Amino acid sequence: MPEEKSDQLVSLVGKLALSKKAEKVISIDVRGLTSITDYFLICSANTEIQVKAIADAIRNGTPDKPWRFEGYENQQWILLDYVDIIANIFKTEERNYYSLDKLWADAPTHEIIGDGKNTSDSILT
Repeated sequence: MPEEKSDQLVSLVGKLALSKKAEKVISIDVRGLTSITDYFLICSANTEIQVKAIADAIRNGTPDKPWRFEGYENQQWILLDYVDIIANIFKTEERNYYSLDKLWADAPTHEIIGDGKNTSDSILT
């Protein structure tokens, strides 16, 4: 996937997550650190129902289906793998436990924020 397309998809996935009230939505640019993917998108929610709703919004709102999809049955950590973007939707306690945010602390991180109408990226690191 060309770089610009990856950037657009991570932005879209972030906006879709925010549309279902996801918390602490961040994208981590890991292009210079790993060949697994270009971006990790990480977000969380307090309930299993909300975790599922966020995953459903992303799956239904993106132009392509994820290559891999895991964790939907248990709804503690749902992973949507779009190859160049891997979305991780956590229940809040699971996110705190696994701390993926800290694992990739060397990578540029962007918080995706929204006011209900617009979203924008802001650099955290």
